[in-house]
Amino acid sequence: MLSRVAENLYWMARYLERAENTARLINTTTDVLLDLPKGASFGWDILLKLVGLDELFEEHYREANESNILRFLIQDERNPSAIVSSIRRARENSRTFREILPKEFWERVNGLYLYVQGFASSAAQNRAQRYEVLNHIIERNQSLAGLLISCMSHDLVYEFIRLGRNIERADMTTRIADINAAVLLPRQGGALEPLQERLWMSVLKALSAYQMYRRHVDVHVRGHAVLNYLLLDPHFPRTVRHCLSEIEECLAMLPNHKEVMKVTRRTWRRLTGLRWEGLAPAVLHEYLDQVQTDLGAIHVAVSNQYFYFYMRQQQTTSTVRVVNE
Repeated sequence: MLSRVAENLYWMARYLERAENTARLINTTTDVLLDLPKGASFGWDILLKLVGLDELFEEHYREANESNILRFLIQDERNPSAIVSSIRRARENSRTFREILPKEFWERVNGLYLYVQGFASSAAQNRAQRYEVLNHIIERNQSLAGLLISCMSHDLVYEFIRLGRNIERADMTTRIADINAAVLLPRQGGALEPLQERLWMSVLKALSAYQMYRRHVDVHVRGHAVLNYLLLDPHFPRTVRHCLSEIEECLAMLPNHKEVMKVTRRTWRRLTGLRWEGLAPAVLHEYLDQVQTDLGAIHVAVSNQYFYFYMRQQQTTSTVRVVNE
């Protein structure tokens, strides 16, 4: 397989996963804001920091209000990670290699692109329509993933798609889990615990993990238990550990994977070595940042091994939120 083909497939998967998880992140933030009591500290500007786009936003907008931030995250194509930008790039990548993907896949990607073109503006500006439009984007992305799983040969083409999807998914899971670390609650005595439980419940629902958490962990939602589940559970498809397992399986199917596998296993060891109980919000944020940095290192290793003909002189692994040109 040509490295150019592999790279475009990898990024197609990442862009689709990024669009879906950005929609999930916005919906979660909306739920969190609705549940916060008077005196709590949290706002839409925190969302920009969680996704690593605060500096880019400041280049184009003067005021970090809800309207501007949502326009930036949903429809502003000056933001390469906006939902519209991600889906457009995924569409272009899949169009270039239509002959190696299921025919229905291209038709559905194109349909998704036309849908977001028509409804992105209303989602950014209208709270009443936002939840419905973003949920529709999530459902269409899930349909695309299911189509590839059931209607495509699981060959090298599929492995690069799966590799991109799981790197992006693991990164976004850490960012969604990081929402609660950014919420500063007022001291309310006994009323604080049920509020924290409600916030963690929103995080689980954002990742469609609430029912599986209750089934496999506990009917009560506790912060450290949610973190352990979202980061370390080996069975749920959106946990970081499960994504790392998928990444390792993909790499095992690819040639010359030794160096990339080393980076992946180093990430695995660091993740399982961390202890998540009783962490202060600031420490939790640092831990999750470290996981994101490690995932960035996997991306750099994959790119250098399979997409480039030479090693870059300077490797930047501080963040996984990068785009291909």
